[in-house]
Amino acid sequence: MEGQSGDVIVTPANRKCSAVTGSARKIKDNAADWHNLMMRWDKLNEEGFNVAGNIVNIKLTRSQSDQLLLVDESSSSSSAGLQQGGGAELQDECCKLQDVINKMVAVVTKMERLMTSQRGIRDLEEFQFGPEGRKFPLFLTWNTKHFEEASRVLLDSFRQELRLKQSILQELAHTATSDLCMVYLSCWLHQPFTPPHTRLTLEALLLETGHRPL
Repeated sequence: MEGQSGDVIVTPANRKCSAVTGSARKIKDNAADWHNLMMRWDKLNEEGFNVAGNIVNIKLTRSQSDQLLLVDESSSSSSAGLQQGGGAELQDECCKLQDVINKMVAVVTKMERLMTSQRGIRDLEEFQFGPEGRKFPLFLTWNTKHFEEASRVLLDSFRQELRLKQSILQELAHTATSDLCMVYLSCWLHQPFTPPHTRLTLEALLLETGHRPL
């Protein structure tokens, strides 16, 4: 996240409850995991943007080479060499971008496990205390349903963003126009499916569980 670095670690200094156990302990650990996974995602997003930029640059260079070939037929042998070299380089960068996507898939898979864990905590609370849950909040004001809803907002955002990234991977190397390449790069960088509201949801989760000071 912007302006943040490092993992969230549970310490006595950021603990709002003197003895955090049971459901509260698990929810607090899940909140820290959400933060760390989103930090990991942001690093992968930056890495992927750099690789995607390399792919676009290679494509633009090959396009310019094709234009020179049309202008000067005598340069066909050198242009062919550039195309072959560029093709290998392009393939290499596409493999790098695929590797980034694979790591993003792993991040989202871990987010899905957090969602499953949060749903399980809610089910347990309803079993113990009834459909309305416990009378008093575990931390400040949220009940277990609120924690589950926050987790769902985060998971849905990153699932959609992952699908967008996968589409960009499929299309970027085959895009014919530089303008469309720039659109793909912009979409990758700005992540339209993880808007500020998504980040605010995480901050609210961290604040509620005591990872952020009031």
